[in-house]
Amino acid sequence: MRKLTTLTAVSLVLASHAAFAAQPVVKEAPLRAHLAFLADDLLEGRGTGQRGGELAVRYIETQAAIIGLKPAVGKGYRQPVNIVGSRTLPSSSVTFEVGGKTMAPVLGKDIVYGNANDAAQTRFEAPVVFVGYGIDSPDDKWNDYEGMDVKGKVIVMMVNDPKPTAQEPNRFGGKSLTWYGRWIYKFEEAVRKGAAGVLLIHTTESASYPWSVPANGFGREQFHLAGKGNAMQGWLTEDMARSLFAAAGQDLDALRAKAEVRGFKPVALDIKARVALDSAHRKIEEFNVAGIVPGTDPKLKDQAVIYSSHWDHLGKVETPGQPDHIWNGAIDNASGSAALLAMAQAAVAKPAKRTQIFLWTAAEEQGLIGATGYTRNPIWPLAKTAADLNLDSLNFVGRTRDIGVAGSERSSLYESAGKVAKAMGLRLAPSVPDLGGAYFRADHFSFARAGIPAFNVGSAVFSGDGSFDFEHDHSVSAAKMVGFTKHYHQVSDEYNPAWDLSGMVQQAQFTLNLGYEVANAPQMPTWKKGEAFGQVKR
Repeated sequence: MRKLTTLTAVSLVLASHAAFAAQPVVKEAPLRAHLAFLADDLLEGRGTGQRGGELAVRYIETQAAIIGLKPAVGKGYRQPVNIVGSRTLPSSSVTFEVGGKTMAPVLGKDIVYGNANDAAQTRFEAPVVFVGYGIDSPDDKWNDYEGMDVKGKVIVMMVNDPKPTAQEPNRFGGKSLTWYGRWIYKFEEAVRKGAAGVLLIHTTESASYPWSVPANGFGREQFHLAGKGNAMQGWLTEDMARSLFAAAGQDLDALRAKAEVRGFKPVALDIKARVALDSAHRKIEEFNVAGIVPGTDPKLKDQAVIYSSHWDHLGKVETPGQPDHIWNGAIDNASGSAALLAMAQAAVAKPAKRTQIFLWTAAEEQGLIGATGYTRNPIWPLAKTAADLNLDSLNFVGRTRDIGVAGSERSSLYESAGKVAKAMGLRLAPSVPDLGGAYFRADHFSFARAGIPAFNVGSAVFSGDGSFDFEHDHSVSAAKMVGFTKHYHQVSDEYNPAWDLSGMVQQAQFTLNLGYEVANAPQMPTWKKGEAFGQVKR
């Protein structure tokens, strides 16, 4: 083939830039206005099952109609998500009969637990089994349940996943956390195995957060999708687990060491759990909000690209001694919801070949509930959904020279992202080991589990160290980003009119451009060979 001349090469580059320059433009003014409103005290933190959440849904669907998005659910924009709220009552107790005595861990101090199967009263006695990491992964040839039926038993396990070894440096993602290390997987696997209850052993190192996180979480109302769940699920402190195991004649550290070795078998402990769990339940109908920009191609319009962002935050929580009860969630995630509205406003003026779906999900903070509800009852066929591009906690500091695309490397979205970044004069931020399992902690993961190529279009918010390359005053900007960790999931995550939203607009524009790249491409994105999520689940 004849080599391209310099002039031809330059022409191609200019043509590429011109193509993206012709894309719909995300504007700052509507993005800022939506952000300021969604984060206002008037919306009371957009809590699940709270009035503020109802106001957020009403606002978003009204704006979708004004913008010109087509209704995605019949004649409307709301997709119902049936949720159950569950609160453990003080009359509850979990005790253990071991070594001829009764051990009664203190709720909140030594143990936290709740009910996820909608029963008002749960009463049972069951033997206790240690199941290592609680992983059953045929692809990894690893089964911590092998040789034992745990149906009707209480299973105790570690969080995270098996550590890499010199012989197997890449097992379970090497340094990166895999899906099998997430507590959600472990609770779900306990249901599949028929366990009566499941308790995770907490350490700050393995969980990546202190005991106060599960203690505070289980101290409030818990939410789950209506349906089958664990009769009892929760966490034990490491000290409580150590004492409990020692009373049964077992050494916790020795058992944990055995659980690191391939071929580990579950260990029946000489312990009987006695569970008396009283729960207050309420049924809630929450809503995802979805609008459509129909595709223009006669064939490709039957396929769709989803842009997603969760509208909820933690809501209004009365806390003794704290005068501010509203958890506004300005960055997390009024920013993503506002960006999606601004992107939709730009997109309706220039449809793509494939259909574009703008999706605001419910109850992400409660365990990706709205996104999971969508994939269980999809508006658009999963097999005809090309990708999900998710936005969560956007860059409020300023423009960058690079863009985070962690997770895109699992599919051909990485190459598409590189093409879009180059056309916008950006670099792809270097990938780093996913030590905290960030890929499994935002709404895009629900789509990945359903077989749809998906990732969270990142910014320095998720880098944890402000390491992205800011255009102006890099050290100062990076310090501001690092400083947000003090406000994450705190009442102080409030909108500031002084924020420089140019980086937020840049992030939204990149996401929209990437969506158009996918929506106008001849073929849908594909998973990389060997990727665990590479098959559509129906």
